[in-house]
Amino acid sequence: MTKIAVFPGSFDPFTKGHEYIVKKALEVFDEVIIGIGVNTSKAYLFELSKRIEHIELIYSNEPRVKVASYEGLTTSFCIKNKSNHIVRGLRNSIDFEYEKSIAAMNFTLDKIETVFFISEDHVSAINASIVREIFKSNGSIDAFVSHPEKLV
Repeated sequence: MTKIAVFPGSFDPFTKGHEYIVKKALEVFDEVIIGIGVNTSKAYLFELSKRIEHIELIYSNEPRVKVASYEGLTTSFCIKNKSNHIVRGLRNSIDFEYEKSIAAMNFTLDKIETVFFISEDHVSAINASIVREIFKSNGSIDAFVSHPEKLV
């Protein structure tokens, strides 16, 4: 039986911190599906098609990573993709408290387990919101995002 994990997020943009979590998840799971959640009421900086292309480029040589977008509940996306596990990254205790509540609700809803990976120091400060602000202010995001030129 193939162990499949879903790594959900908006990935606006997909950072080196996200890459680290996928790397750790591939040590445990046979396949990782990067699920880009779409919220029609939210304004994104980078277009969905560009985010998908960007992530597919990063994993072009890794057949165990798939990329897909979805709307609705993450647990529904997991069930559709035959995954019993969600993967999340933790940078600090604030992330843990927030993610713990979501994990409990996802388990209550559809018995989907959440597996947490703790970020190493070299990526723990990377925050997509801050990366977006740097980008909007014409700063370089090269240190935080692989292939940033593919996002525009």
